[in-house]
Amino acid sequence: MRMKRVAPIENDAEQGEDGPAGHSPLAGLYDIARACDHPGPAMSWRHFSASVRSGSGGERAEAWAACDSRPINGGPINDRSINDGHVDGGEDDGSQVGGDQVVGGYVLHFPQDDNTHLALLRLMTHPGRRREGIGGALLDHAIGRARDEGRRVLIAEAPADGPGTPFAKARGFSPASTETRLVLDLRTTDWSGLELLRARAVRHATDYSLERWAGPTPDDLLGDMARLAEGMNDEPLGDLAMEDQRWTADRVRAREEMLTRAGQRTYTMIARCTANGEPAGFTQLVVDAERPEGWARQGATTVLPPHRGRRLGLVLKLANITWFRACEPSVERVITWNSVANPHMLAINEAMGFEVFDTWHQWQLDI
Repeated sequence: MRMKRVAPIENDAEQGEDGPAGHSPLAGLYDIARACDHPGPAMSWRHFSASVRSGSGGERAEAWAACDSRPINGGPINDRSINDGHVDGGEDDGSQVGGDQVVGGYVLHFPQDDNTHLALLRLMTHPGRRREGIGGALLDHAIGRARDEGRRVLIAEAPADGPGTPFAKARGFSPASTETRLVLDLRTTDWSGLELLRARAVRHATDYSLERWAGPTPDDLLGDMARLAEGMNDEPLGDLAMEDQRWTADRVRAREEMLTRAGQRTYTMIARCTANGEPAGFTQLVVDAERPEGWARQGATTVLPPHRGRRLGLVLKLANITWFRACEPSVERVITWNSVANPHMLAINEAMGFEVFDTWHQWQLDI
């Protein structure tokens, strides 16, 4: 088995033109990512290839693939894992590298503006090649790369009921934070009930107005969005060794440019104090503009400390989901992440009708 550095697609025009064709071994790594997908929204090719180029918060990224000539699940070397993790015979394609098969890999994200002691890891092994030491070899390689970059802590996440959890325990990771994924089914949501809930909540927030936009933030609002993004630093992190993130207008724009490369469309709603014009809170929904496959993701929601206690979080989320539904009628479900240490946001989500989908752990390793 050999490790090969995966070259990202640097040309935006090539990002989504032909899909994985012609981008070996990146295509092989994407095949494995799809084969390892947990239930819920799958990452499109365009989104995945963008994540290999940079992280959503401006992190520098690098990816590596593990390659060897042994067949997967006893099939021919050029088998390719495709949708839903099934393995079907196929012709030679991007999952092969010089006659070898991509059997696993990882993506590392290195924060640049803060948290420069961290490396964020996504590690994957083809389901047909697990328990052969590939994951361990990949982790050892990733630790070496993180150390070479001067990083001291590695953070990864895995579903509580997936193979990543026993692997993390066996390799000395500590569980640092637990999050629940919740889903709102827009097809069965009680929309009249949500409208009544919003009307009651608005009575506590009469001193605020709402503004909204789809896509990138208007230039004159970038400063407001940077201030609001820093409100997420109050999010409970458990035992994660993470520092506050520092947001600027340039960083907000860079994140949005990454999302655009990834084919993601955002719907943003902010609350503004009518007395002084100060931004008070925001929420954001994200959908794959090309391949939504019925799913959307609830992004960040926060209210700045001086404006809390007025049900602004609930008002924002209810207003945004109603607007979003009108704009994206093909979306059937919205998924969100909720720290188990954040009962306030959990109560908002439950009031809206979100139901528990599964549980994930974030794992941490001092290296």
